[in-house]
Amino acid sequence: MHRAPTAGAALVLCAATAGLLSAQGRAAPTESPRFASWDEMNVLAHGLLQLGHGLREHVERTREQLDALERRLGACGAACREPGVSSAPPHAPANLVPRGEAAPETLGSLQTQLKAQNSRIEQLFQKVNQQQRHLEKQRLRIQNLQSQVDLLAPMHLGHGGAKSAGRRRLPKMAQLVGPAHNISRLHRLPRDCQELFEGGERQSGLFQIQPQGSPPFLVNCKMTSDGGWTVIQRRRDGSVDFNQPWEAYKAGFGDPQGEFWLGLEKVHLIMGDRSSHLAVQLQDWEGNAESLQFPVHLGGEDTAYSLQLTAPVASELGATTVAPNGLSLPFSTWDQDHDLRRDKNCAKSLSGGWWFGTCGHSNLNGQYFRSIPLQRQQRKKGIFWKTWRGRYYPLQATTMLIQPTAADAAS
Repeated sequence: MHRAPTAGAALVLCAATAGLLSAQGRAAPTESPRFASWDEMNVLAHGLLQLGHGLREHVERTREQLDALERRLGACGAACREPGVSSAPPHAPANLVPRGEAAPETLGSLQTQLKAQNSRIEQLFQKVNQQQRHLEKQRLRIQNLQSQVDLLAPMHLGHGGAKSAGRRRLPKMAQLVGPAHNISRLHRLPRDCQELFEGGERQSGLFQIQPQGSPPFLVNCKMTSDGGWTVIQRRRDGSVDFNQPWEAYKAGFGDPQGEFWLGLEKVHLIMGDRSSHLAVQLQDWEGNAESLQFPVHLGGEDTAYSLQLTAPVASELGATTVAPNGLSLPFSTWDQDHDLRRDKNCAKSLSGGWWFGTCGHSNLNGQYFRSIPLQRQQRKKGIFWKTWRGRYYPLQATTMLIQPTAADAAS
């Protein structure tokens, strides 16, 4: 059997890759830290992915060759033990059976070699998986650093050019294009879009706000005759993957000028202890639209960002039992299950993260379908609001907005 020389090289490449990743994780003591660009990370990730694929292909080829040899040895095993029969397997290379060595001993030696080779193959698989896990951890660390940079970015938007809006599938808020309208104002930043409206602003768009106890961040404001609304979610074309874990839903992700989720922590900071209105705007594929509005209060992470809902709304969202004061409905994702179903993880069974009561009443963060799937089981994973178009109708577009109630806005 011809043994490819790339197995050892693959192990060397794995070790080199681990060293490269470790070196990237350590900042040089004499230089200021530099954030890697997303293009550099894409090149690194692509190279590591190609390395993983190459290792897997090499391992599969080696395993097939070993399986073929083992079958040939098994086929001739009985014949090799019969008296007067040649000790070498039919069609086997002559150098596999040394002259003068008994056939059973040769077979035993070859089987030992096969086991050792199989063990090396398993080690290769483990190293590939280890490198993939290491790459994922590095990616998360870079995203965390990038999020910290994003907090400082609004201060420099007036001096920098427009950022690319193509980075939209990452579990964090994407770089924003264009400056915020109020970036040059020197007075105290508004707490939310309603306070901005009360200050005389009537133009919708991106604005910088600063809730109490929070660093500044950018939000999308929609100014109407009723005041200023802060947009916290938008779906319209499927350009952003909403099937994200808990930390992504907490921090926010997507493109604020396209599809995005503002982030549970930011929404909680905006609402604070105030009562607010939550507006839900829905659109189907026939051009019909529906707008719902109801009072809510959002708890912090210690409550799993629970929505405090009144009885009618809680029933509409799938609460099976509602107390006179309403219901506290926690937020759930596939990796943190807080829904009211004891026998099922709604976020994992469906898709995305949501305030699931049960799994069948609403999910505006589900999978985006550009056409209605034929299979009912697949349609359940989509974006739906049961009391409007039904559970099995995937909606085309949704928008969620918040505004403090009139009494709390004045306080």
